[in-house]
Amino acid sequence: MEKLKWFFGEIMKLYSPQKSYFSKKRIESGIAFIIAQWGMVYYMYSNYSKLSMEDVVLWAGVEFAMAGWMIHKIQKEKTGTDSEEN
Repeated sequence: MEKLKWFFGEIMKLYSPQKSYFSKKRIESGIAFIIAQWGMVYYMYSNYSKLSMEDVVLWAGVEFAMAGWMIHKIQKEKTGTDSEEN
């Protein structure tokens, strides 16, 4: 129960001036990513009978490109080389 209190306390700190254990930017981008993924999975599930092999390959390519971009962005943040013009 104590860990649950701590977790929700840290989540509430995200939108306050206090320092939080979690990164607001990472939480928000993670939520956006999950929503986008569920949308893509739902679309594929509801239209799988109509999809061609080209559609599936294109979908997989977009997935890998998104994952690569996210990993690249996270690595740039870790090394401190992330800037506006990149």
